[in-house]
Amino acid sequence: MSGAGSPTLDVDGTGLDVTIVAGSWHDVITDALIASAQRTLDEAGASHTLVRVPGSFELPVVSKAALEAGADAVVALGVIIRGGTPHFEYVSAAATDGLTRVALDTGKPVGFGVLTLDDEQQGIDRSGLPGSKEDKGREAAEAAIATVRALRAVRG
Repeated sequence: MSGAGSPTLDVDGTGLDVTIVAGSWHDVITDALIASAQRTLDEAGASHTLVRVPGSFELPVVSKAALEAGADAVVALGVIIRGGTPHFEYVSAAATDGLTRVALDTGKPVGFGVLTLDDEQQGIDRSGLPGSKEDKGREAAEAAIATVRALRAVRG
């Protein structure tokens, strides 16, 4: 959702309860994503809680538990940096597929803020830190709120 062509979303989160589920790897980038998502949810008027998990692989199961416990939406944040083994592909696919399944199984939104990166600098550039080109924490939080509103419009 960054750059030219990014949408303007309805991000009125009044009355919404959102859980941020965040991995613990690459703390400078992850902490910036969390701070940005929290600011965005505060600005939108949504209440929110933060749950930390060991890594991106664990995001789906905890996101599902948060939604089943009553959260209106989840903002899933993680950082996966490519290394010299296939680990990157497995964790990236598991996190992406798992979070998609959680959203479909629960019928509730998961704002996707999992960064899949070739190097740390790409994460810094996307994390919403001062000087960053993008703000994926904000984008994931906005997407979660806007999707709650879209689902409510469809469901009446």
